[in-house]
Parts: sequence; structure tokens; C-alpha cells
Amino acid sequence: MESITEAGIVVDFGSLYARFQALSDKRKPRGMRYSLPMILVLVMMAKLCGENHFMGIAEWAKHRAELLVDLLQLKREKMPHHSTYRRILAEVVDAEEIEEMSREFLVGKKYFGKQAMVAIDGKVLRGTLDDQQKGTYLLAAYLPSEGIVLMEVAVEGKGGEIPAASKLLKQVDLREKVVMGDALHTQRQVSIQIVEAGGEYIWFAKGNQSQMEENIRLWFEPDVDPIPGMNYPPKDFETAKEIRKGHGRLERRTLTVSSQLNDFLDWPYLQQVFRLERRRISFKTGEIHEQVVYGFTSLRREEITPARLLKNIRSYWGIENGLHYRRDVTLREDYTRMTKGRAGQVMACLNNLILGILLSKKKYRTVPAARRFFCAHPDEAFALIARL
Repeated sequence: MESITEAGIVVDFGSLYARFQALSDKRKPRGMRYSLPMILVLVMMAKLCGENHFMGIAEWAKHRAELLVDLLQLKREKMPHHSTYRRILAEVVDAEEIEEMSREFLVGKKYFGKQAMVAIDGKVLRGTLDDQQKGTYLLAAYLPSEGIVLMEVAVEGKGGEIPAASKLLKQVDLREKVVMGDALHTQRQVSIQIVEAGGEYIWFAKGNQSQMEENIRLWFEPDVDPIPGMNYPPKDFETAKEIRKGHGRLERRTLTVSSQLNDFLDWPYLQQVFRLERRRISFKTGEIHEQVVYGFTSLRREEITPARLLKNIRSYWGIENGLHYRRDVTLREDYTRMTKGRAGQVMACLNNLILGILLSKKKYRTVPAARRFFCAHPDEAFALIARL
């Protein structure tokens, strides 16, 4: 199906451009020079073509004014000043509304199979920090296997991730999803919320759950030997190993699981505990780094093999390279100064959309390669936004 924008452009119904049309604009029509959909489309096109900062976005549009007037059927040939983009993203766009729009758009493009991994992790937008280190902190629910953000919410300052996690997960369909976070998110109430919403969890047990960590450690690594003439009861340990070579190092991961502590440990819906050993050897220096962590999950042994559990845990760490690295390094999110209003959160949402639509196409080798292509073909960038 097709819809017609206020400028008379025919776009696909359900396209990103059409969804921008539905966003609320609290400005009065009188004296308005640039519509909200137009501003958002220009920002998206410029970012697809390689620009990251407001100054660059404004100059990109200025140098392509003739093309953009034709594509967007604009009445004015003069493109917006960089301050206009800043002001509209800071004061006009409703951050929660565009986050919800982004979630509906990205989820509508994908099919997620059973036990899809959802990684939750927090991030500070460094470009929003002031002298008192006050700025925008966000918590995202991310699908590592798909490369898209299901939802992102603002966090009330540093350390506010725990209450924000419950708010975030309420806005995500958790049925047949497996939620995983770092040790900070290992919380009883969040565990109950996930399972009662139809999902499962995988948590690490560390400092904030020190007794839980110690109990699991003692199960896998008893501190004392058995009394002479007696042995420990047989344990149901199962182990999976994974060896990877790359980036100048050899890495071995060994995961051991057990279901025999379910009645002993007081944690809602717990079904298995695990011990994960990571051993990394540098080819260049020969240095060996070893680490052992402990955790637990609501997934039963019949639902997930140790090998699959190890794969899920590894995919969780992909949020750093798959999301944070791309936003910080490729899209230069932390280098863009956005200290006013909600501009930082809105730009983060637009960055999530950029990554989501590029990765969903499966035709570009990397995000930088895709941006180089669109830089040479800005009309294709517009088509990506205006077509399904």
C-alpha cells in the first residue's frame, strides 16, 4: 500500500518516512519553515551517506539542495541551518514516541525464532555529559543475532539501571525470548517479571549476589576434600567447549552446568547453574589470561544444551561490538555534543534505526561500506527510507 506525504510524495505505507509523518509536532503551523518529517528524513539520509554531526548534516543537505528539493518536493530551496536540527531534536521530537515508533518499525520487519536472545545493557552518551557528569544514560534491549534494538529507555542518572530494567522489559514482548544482562541486572523481581511474561533468563552471579556466587562456586570447586572413606555424591555435570582463533589470540571457553542446586538455592524459577572458564593466549606476547565466572538460568536441561547455552552467553557479549562500537565509532555518537533537551536520546534512536535497516538488508559487508555506497547514491538512501 502507498500513502502520500504532506509534500505530495508517494511513499509506501509503513515505510520509515510514513511513520515519521505520524509523529506529533508540538510547534504551531504558523511560521514553521521545516516540517518534522522533513528534518528527520534529512538527518537519516545524511547519516546513511556518512555524516555524523549536526554541522556535517547541514552542509551535506546544503550541497545537495537541488537533488533534495526534487526528491522531497520541497517548496524552499534553502536547507536548514545546523542549529535547526539541534533545536528540533532537542525540543520538538517526543523521545518516548519516536522510541516506540522505532520499536514497531524494526520488529515489524523481522521474524524472531524461539529462544531469541535479548541482551540488556546500559550506555552513557558521552556527548551529553556536562561539567557535573550529568547527561543521558540509556538502557537498551538488543537482539545480537539480528543487530537491532527492540527498545531503549532513559535511565535516571548513573546507577539507575536496576529500576529502568523493569520499565524496559515491560515494553518488550518476552514470549519465547531469553533475556541476559550483566551482573547488575541479576535481580529477583526482574527474574520473576521475565518468566511470568513468557520468557527465560540467564544471569551472572557476582558481587551484588555474592552469596549466590559463593554457593555456586563451592558446588563446582569444593574447598575441602571429602572425609576419608567417603566420597561426594555423584554430580550431574555436563560440559561444552569452544575454541576460537582470531585477532591475534587463541581463546578457549569451557562451560559446565548442573541442575542439582535447584532446591537448595533460593532464586525464583532457577533450573540450572553454570561455571564458565575463559582462557585467552596472545600469539604476540604469549601472555595467558584466565577468568572464571558463575551464573544460573531458568532454562531447563531439556530446553537447552550446554553447547547452546555457551553460544547464547557468547552472543550476549556481542552487544559491545554489534551495538555500542558501531554507534560510538562508526556513527560517532559519543563525539556529537548534544547537551540540550532530549537530543541525545533522539539521536541514539535514529542511530538504532540506521543500524537496524542497514543490517536487515544483508547485502552490505559492513556498515561503513553501506554508507560509502549511499554517499555515492543519495537517491538510494531516500528509497530506503520511503520504501518498505
